[in-house]
Amino acid sequence: MGSNIEALTTLFTEFYYWVTVVFMFLIHVGFCLYEVAASRRRNHLHTLMKNTMCIPLVTITFFFFGWWIYFAFPNGPFITGGIDFEAATGARAFDPAMGTNLQDHINGVFWAAFLLFSWTAASIVSGSVIERIRSGAFWILAVTIGSLAWIIDAAWGWHSAGWMVKLLGYHDAYASGVIHAIAGGFALGILIVLGPRLGKFAADGTPRDIPPHNTWLATLGLFLIYTGFWGFYAACNIPIISPEGIGGEITGATWTATNIYLAPTTLSAITFNFLMSLSGGLLMGYVVSKGDAFWTYSAGLAGIIAASAGNDLYHPIQAMFIGAIGAFAAYRLHYFVERRFKIDDAVGAVAVHGYAGFIGVVIAGFMLWGQPSSPYAGYAAINPLGNFIGAIIMFGLLGFLPGFVVAKILHGFGMLRIPAKVELEGLDFQASQAYEAAIRDVQGAETSLVSSKT
Repeated sequence: MGSNIEALTTLFTEFYYWVTVVFMFLIHVGFCLYEVAASRRRNHLHTLMKNTMCIPLVTITFFFFGWWIYFAFPNGPFITGGIDFEAATGARAFDPAMGTNLQDHINGVFWAAFLLFSWTAASIVSGSVIERIRSGAFWILAVTIGSLAWIIDAAWGWHSAGWMVKLLGYHDAYASGVIHAIAGGFALGILIVLGPRLGKFAADGTPRDIPPHNTWLATLGLFLIYTGFWGFYAACNIPIISPEGIGGEITGATWTATNIYLAPTTLSAITFNFLMSLSGGLLMGYVVSKGDAFWTYSAGLAGIIAASAGNDLYHPIQAMFIGAIGAFAAYRLHYFVERRFKIDDAVGAVAVHGYAGFIGVVIAGFMLWGQPSSPYAGYAAINPLGNFIGAIIMFGLLGFLPGFVVAKILHGFGMLRIPAKVELEGLDFQASQAYEAAIRDVQGAETSLVSSKT
């Protein structure tokens, strides 16, 4: 490892990311509880298994090709350069750094942090489509967003050499757009093809409310998501780096923490802003929903998401107001889109993540106008147009479009939605019937075997 300070820095960084991964695992636990709370009892097991099995599927595909994309595609490719094969060396499944070795202490835990972001993107989509999507279809969609679409947008707008950062001045430090807007747009694309749950809309088109069956479980799930999101914030930082480590662009000789773009920040700054944006969202959610528990807690999450794009640079009071704006917009837009376009988003995921994330990226472009997007010379400064274009790319090009296209293909093959009879009876009921039929078959086979022997 070289000198003692380099060894300590490496070991500290390894442990730092390991801890953030453990915290971020709570996001997935929270989503499982949250979605079970939102689904009706006859669909609980299906909802849990649908969300759980995206863990191995996204993990394996992210290992084989998702991680490589992040390092290979920051140039577009073919916008500021071609595919960066050299930079991606070490991220291929067969490279020594992708396994147990004593030379590389960082790749595995850094890979895991990004992997948990992938799970988060897939889990956001999962809640919106509960009670009517086939498990296999969801898993294909989860791999599409978790190991392909979101990691492309991370390479473009969340990499220190990403073309959107260089040319547009795109700034999205804690992933309002890079994870949340893309996942919300992806979910919206699926929902348009998937259609609403049976009984969601009356004959005249009036939407019926299908409230969560267990508000306490939803509350617990959302608080776990808040907790995991705090770890998510920390994982978006580089914990300690020297000026020489990023080409000497930082003024002075002090070692520092940086955001994902390698610009200096502190855990203190993001702690202020995380809690203030959460508080702004909770307060606004309580007011605008007239005390509805489900939307109050969801609005807290929308508040964090809306402020996340600029929470490395905002003042805490700015973060609070931006969180409130994001929560207000998410609530209003959810019900407007539901009434106007008959979109059945079961948990408000498109609104809380997609609309709040999109708005948060746009707001950051105005609030941080003129600030450097990167410590490197020659990069565009943060500006409204760059962040607006970036928000469209995240929500529309890399979010909505792939979700819609893949859902259309699955629908064309009859693989997207469960039959109406199964939806009415409940997916868990069908699973239990299949299990009981299998038991009967086994018992029948045993009886036949005994009879033949006698």
